[in-house]
Amino acid sequence: MPKDINSPQDNDNRNYDYTGIETENRKEYGVIANMITETGAVLDLGCGNGSLLQLLNDKGKCSRAVGIEISETGVEMSRKKGLEVIMGEIDERLPFGDNEFDYALCNVTIQMVMYPEVLLKEMKRVARKLIISFPNFGFYRNRLDMLLKGRMPQPMIFGYKWYNTGHIHQLSIADFKELLEQTGGLEIEKFSTVWNNNSVKDTLTGMFPNLFCLLPIFLLKKTN
Repeated sequence: MPKDINSPQDNDNRNYDYTGIETENRKEYGVIANMITETGAVLDLGCGNGSLLQLLNDKGKCSRAVGIEISETGVEMSRKKGLEVIMGEIDERLPFGDNEFDYALCNVTIQMVMYPEVLLKEMKRVARKLIISFPNFGFYRNRLDMLLKGRMPQPMIFGYKWYNTGHIHQLSIADFKELLEQTGGLEIEKFSTVWNNNSVKDTLTGMFPNLFCLLPIFLLKKTN
């Protein structure tokens, strides 16, 4: 995610500016790495500063690692890491052949693109398996915020306002599953999240993910 700074004028995560954020180590990275069970060609869509791809490379998960990123600073930092990264949009026809990759990743980005359905179809076209994560807008704190304050919920836009967040297509787990059905040819192989290491919270998350899961992570496979 772009840097979070104090100036109201600059506190805008539509800028996609990674200046000063050369690397990140986010909790979901380890979950995603564990979903990749064989070394293969990996495509990271919306790869930011390349931190996730670099981690996967370091763990020996990639025989080939490629990223696409819209941010100039993100591309620059990714290339400084020695990664093969292309600057461009990810919700349009991708410059790759059918089934060119073993895994296509889209980490916390599908809610930021104009055409999420195109992104999903293109991921399906170019890769055997897909890994997608996003902030769950159906999370209970969002529901409470909307109910009690009657405004755009704040918890899932990470301190930004409705007008300066890059989240333009908020979605819940139920919404995502509906999109999978409409797209066709995909099924959920594995579902995970960034667990709390709290038995009560983890149990509730497992039983009612659309209500208690903050950041769902899906491993999808093609059925046709």
